[in-house]
Order: sequence, then structure tokens, then C-alpha cells
Amino acid sequence: NSSAVMNKASLTKQGDSLFSKSEKISIELVSLTYGTFVARLLKENDNVEEVNLQLLKIGINIGNRLIDEFLAKSSKGACKDLKEIAEVIAKVGFKMYLGVTAEVGQWAEDGQSFIITLENNPLAEFVILPVHLQQTLWYSNLICGVIKGALERINVNVEC
Repeated sequence: NSSAVMNKASLTKQGDSLFSKSEKISIELVSLTYGTFVARLLKENDNVEEVNLQLLKIGINIGNRLIDEFLAKSSKGACKDLKEIAEVIAKVGFKMYLGVTAEVGQWAEDGQSFIITLENNPLAEFVILPVHLQQTLWYSNLICGVIKGALERINVNVEC
């Protein structure tokens, strides 16, 4: 579908433009700080499920605040459907705040759920999880929370 390809290209261009205009912070610093933060949460709480929940809640709080800035800076009007929302998040939101774009895929047959994939996750750039945490710790659950918080603020119900 050529209109979908043009829309993705347009969104990618918008994300690049917004990223170039925004203040930058070293992604290495962000990654290391986030890693230290997650390590601290794990040290304070032996329950990995509770740490996953804390990361989600913190992300939701961040998303609640970021959505206003995102809408103001992106000048993006209302999206027409969930597919457009997903592409805006992947191509504009991720670029604007993390300096990377993401891919949207694996849509459910009913069109109500999808997966966003980061080829390079800047939060996990310097991370090697211990084997005992690899299957249980949702290291980037903060990102899920940010998306959830932002979308719920504009009345889009989300499950992570």
C-alpha cells in the first residue's frame, strides 16, 4: 500500500526533524543511569515481578507528562486509527525521545493489538542481565509504561 509507505516515510521525516531540534543528552549517560536505577530497584526488592510493576508505574507517570510535550512539539492532529497511533509512536515518539525508530508489526487479526520492536534499544546498550533474571525481568518495562501512560492520557486504553 503506497499511502502507508508514504505515511511511514512522512512520520520518519517528522521524527528526524523533531529529534534534530530537541536538546540532546548522551544516550550512554541515559543507558548507564537507567541501568543503575534498575539495579537499585532489584537490590531493594528481591521480587522481580514487583520490580517489573514498579518500572511500569514509573513509565506511566512519565508518559502522563510527556504526552503534552509530544503533542505540542509534534503538531500532530488526531490519529484516524490504532495503526496510525502505532506508527506515530514508532516513528516520531521513539525518535523524539530516544533517538531511534521502531518497527510496528505482528498485528492481531482483530487489529486491536500489535508489537513495537526496537532493533537497538538505547536503554539496554550496556546491559548484560544475569542468567537468573533473563526470563523474568522486563528490563525495558519503563518504555511500555511510558506508552501506556501517554495513550491513556488521551483516552486510548492500553495493556502492556
